[in-house]
Amino acid sequence: DCKVMIFMGLTDPDADRHHRHSMVLVPLDADGVEVQRMLPTMGIYDEPVGHGQVRMTDVRVPQSNLLLGAGRAFEIAQGRLGPGRIHHCMRLIGQAEVALELAIKRGLSRTAFGKPIINLGGNRERIADARMAINQARLLVLHAAWKLDTEGAAPSEVSQIKVVVPNVAQQVIDMAIQLHGGAGMTQDLPLSAMWTNARSLRLADGPDEVHRGVVARAEIGRYKEATR
Repeated sequence: DCKVMIFMGLTDPDADRHHRHSMVLVPLDADGVEVQRMLPTMGIYDEPVGHGQVRMTDVRVPQSNLLLGAGRAFEIAQGRLGPGRIHHCMRLIGQAEVALELAIKRGLSRTAFGKPIINLGGNRERIADARMAINQARLLVLHAAWKLDTEGAAPSEVSQIKVVVPNVAQQVIDMAIQLHGGAGMTQDLPLSAMWTNARSLRLADGPDEVHRGVVARAEIGRYKEATR
């Protein structure tokens, strides 16, 4: 079980927007901390971790529990978000690969009207589209990781993969669900949980709309710089 949480909260409303918040370590057994319930995500509890609804009432912790210092929460978050988004996207590409493999296996083994369903209803085209989309997403992630390694920052590239990869994974997994019929929606297969994970990552660590804004801002800035 989790013993400690990282709490991020407003500590200086008068500071500039990047220095208003701080991160503090809070033991879950501290007075005033109450985990009220675990929240299912589209019916899945994602045990043993998942997400809980936590109420905090007059919680007090030592000043030594402050991470790095007051007003440095944004700095901490930004330091891990870039690599964290890379990791999320790498895992999603792996899940998309599994979904594609399951789709092909199902398409070859299941028959309808006397032939494998992989030969029906445009399923071969869907398989091809899935492979091309996964490869494109993988290369985009590799490029973002390379830029992080070589330049230390890659805000536009990381935002690009954060939009592209969850959407690609969701589409590929959805295609695999469709090929499996009703079984694809059940917990007998990993597909429904994988789809939920891909869908949630279009919100976690920033929604698609925010990341599109980052990419657009970078492109507009690049154009303005080039046409001065």
